[in-house]
Amino acid sequence: MRLHLQLQKLINMTWLLLALSSAVFIGIYEVQKKLALHNNSVLMVLLCTTGISALIFIPPVLLSYSGHISPESFYYIPEITRKEHLQVLIKAAIVLTSWLFSYYSMKYLPITIASPIRATAPVWTLLGALVIYSERLTIEQWIGVLVTFSFFYMFSMAGMREGISFKSNRWIWFAVFGTLFASISALYDKFLIRNVDRMAVQAWFSIYQVVLLAPIVFLIRSTMTRRPVFYWRWSIPLIGVFLIVADFLYFYALDFEDALISVVSMLRRGSVIITFLVGALVFKEKNLKRKAIYLAGILVGLTILMLG
Repeated sequence: MRLHLQLQKLINMTWLLLALSSAVFIGIYEVQKKLALHNNSVLMVLLCTTGISALIFIPPVLLSYSGHISPESFYYIPEITRKEHLQVLIKAAIVLTSWLFSYYSMKYLPITIASPIRATAPVWTLLGALVIYSERLTIEQWIGVLVTFSFFYMFSMAGMREGISFKSNRWIWFAVFGTLFASISALYDKFLIRNVDRMAVQAWFSIYQVVLLAPIVFLIRSTMTRRPVFYWRWSIPLIGVFLIVADFLYFYALDFEDALISVVSMLRRGSVIITFLVGALVFKEKNLKRKAIYLAGILVGLTILMLG
């Protein structure tokens, strides 16, 4: 009986561990994105990244449909209905909008500013989850959420000390809009994963992004008199690879019945820790001591949240 309870407790914690693992890969993904976008065409980097992700999923889709991958396989991608395809297409459109804003903000803002702003997404996700899904948190979790949100906010405000106006800088607003659409996507994920197979969601979501983005990129670039220069870098395919792993772990976490989207989103934003360390050690960004204090506050908030 005791062993059964311990196993059940471990199972109940699995979605939390998956969310934390996803955060690690998201952090690495953000770093690769910053490296790829340096003095590079945003639209072409995004198109190449989504294209690589789609290419990774096309073989398992074809092999699953042809019967070469059995339904019992972990990598099996089942056929879905037209209605489900439409639902995944909506997901792709929301995420693509978020990425367009966030890629531009990541290119023109310090990574230790852009990432923490995006990390405020759980604020909006939590509000939506409480209203739409009637999620309830314990008192300890509420304390953890409030502490983390407070330090995320102070972290984002640190940009003022670097001469970045949060009112007039358009790239700040791009980061904000990218964050809002990321929150909408997170709320939609809770509904989507309950109705559509998670592997089918991830596969077709990756493919539909290329379908939506490719015409936009070629249309915009064909009307430009002076096109932004595009440089191929190995960080570009790595963006797609790390994102696929992060999303796989994320969708897997949401597949658990007791998973709370508000908590999963919060833990996933712990990726800001990795981006901060890289910003300090590699990109040599400013105000690191003050930002380190805010980062410590984030860690405290996440710890309280996990204990709750």
